[in-house]
Amino acid sequence: MKITTYLLLVALLAISCKHTPEKKEAVTIIETWESYDETTDLAGTQELANPRMHLKLINAKVGDKNTIWASVAEALSYFPIARYEALKPLILEQSIPEIQQHIKDGLFTYEELTLFYCYRIYKYEHDTSKQLNGVIAINPDVIAQAQALDNIDKQTIDIHSLYGMPILLKDNIGFEGIPTTAGAIALQNNQTKDAFITQRLKAANALILGKANLSEWAYYLCTGCPVGYSAVGGQTINPYGRLQFESGGSSSGSGVTVAANYAVAAIGTETAGSILSPASQNAVVGLKPTIGVLSRSGIVPISSTLDTPGPMTKNVIDNAILMDALIGLDTQDTASKAIKTNYVQATLTATLAEKKIGVLQPFLSDSLYAQAVDNLRTAGATLIEITPEQIPLPGFLTLLNLDMKKDLPTYLKTYASEQVSITSIADAVAFNTKDTTLHIPYGQQLFEGILADTTSVTRFNQIKEILHTNGKAYFDPHFETHTLDAILSINNFHAAYAAVAQYPALTLSMGYTLEGQPKGLTFIGKPFSETLLLELAASYEKETEHRKIPEGYID
Repeated sequence: MKITTYLLLVALLAISCKHTPEKKEAVTIIETWESYDETTDLAGTQELANPRMHLKLINAKVGDKNTIWASVAEALSYFPIARYEALKPLILEQSIPEIQQHIKDGLFTYEELTLFYCYRIYKYEHDTSKQLNGVIAINPDVIAQAQALDNIDKQTIDIHSLYGMPILLKDNIGFEGIPTTAGAIALQNNQTKDAFITQRLKAANALILGKANLSEWAYYLCTGCPVGYSAVGGQTINPYGRLQFESGGSSSGSGVTVAANYAVAAIGTETAGSILSPASQNAVVGLKPTIGVLSRSGIVPISSTLDTPGPMTKNVIDNAILMDALIGLDTQDTASKAIKTNYVQATLTATLAEKKIGVLQPFLSDSLYAQAVDNLRTAGATLIEITPEQIPLPGFLTLLNLDMKKDLPTYLKTYASEQVSITSIADAVAFNTKDTTLHIPYGQQLFEGILADTTSVTRFNQIKEILHTNGKAYFDPHFETHTLDAILSINNFHAAYAAVAQYPALTLSMGYTLEGQPKGLTFIGKPFSETLLLELAASYEKETEHRKIPEGYID
């Protein structure tokens, strides 16, 4: 790879708690990224057994990857590499309470924390042998915002707060100052206002570090195509097995960036598995809440029936901290509920004693699942084997088709900027057809299916009711017969049932396959049982501590 440099190394400064020297001299070389021949990498993916991993391209063909860190490059040039090295043991894999305590102890500042993550994004994303394509944009104001947050007495900070914590948003979530693209070129200039949950993060004094890549249009665009690909962000790559394992989708960037410690945490969104899948594939904690617990206003939609945002974190306590900050009644979202709880407190006092968990008997042949069951039993839970009846989910795609046909135009009319020319799915299909190689290299079969779907409103409402009933019927007999607190699944295997039943689900690492691929243990609960799911997950995490940072992303 050819590399040019635009900042010269002048000198290494002595490590200090203030990163920017008064003397205006660069201390770190910031190199430019240049495109390279992807032929060998792409050829390797064609040999994989999974056809969805047969990639056509890796990097986005629009824009310039250097623009990701361009706005913070000057600040990074004043950030000594020696300081980055000194901060690694204090930040990598640390929880929010641990990071906050280090700051209270005067070991580093919020500005340095932000620079640390910006540097990691630059460090790995400009290296073609390490890049994950997990980040679409960095907030150009984030360092100045971090500096402003440093102007307080640190001893007043609650270690269980988001104050000064850099968070990445999936790029279908509105943030004023960075386009909200959903990974699509048609929305490349979509300058929007803050989504409701973005407002909640800002109210908690969290720092919006930037936008995470995703499966384009939240993976409701093409069929059989790679998860984690978007025309704007390129192909998201799993750090545990680069170009070998799927990144999961559609919140792929949120999953890989948290796994690689590009941010304290990230926000994803789910319709049916889009948080659970990348969380489990990247050994992070992902919570898909009950519909209505978190607002959807200002988020590019698929389905107003099933969509929800949710936190993706390295550990359970951070997940609870995010949940406490994100909840709030949104009058613009008809599903929104006023939730009054303290997720953090419940997590801190979590126990598995007297908890009853349903174990899916067919999954006990999976050695990691069987071991997880033993761990839960050792920690005090009562495990009951169940074998749910296989119940169909007829019309699932029809539900998504008709919701998106209605919900996307509503979003475009209400939230999209004037620079966006499309107003409907039909417009998006026509826009993509103008340049299929650039816009839709894997096709747009699902978008075309939306246009072809002529299901009546009456039939649509019937389908929604049938799906909701069938989803509940899959779980409820076991919840009721055995008075279960949760049912235990793997990855996103039961995400569709949980989605249509509108049941919450939380996944966290239960270990790795012999090939090194992460696998998630997934707790599914009754509506509004997020507190209980966090308790169960916290207890399991304490018992096992499976998560580990990807090997290539420790330095």
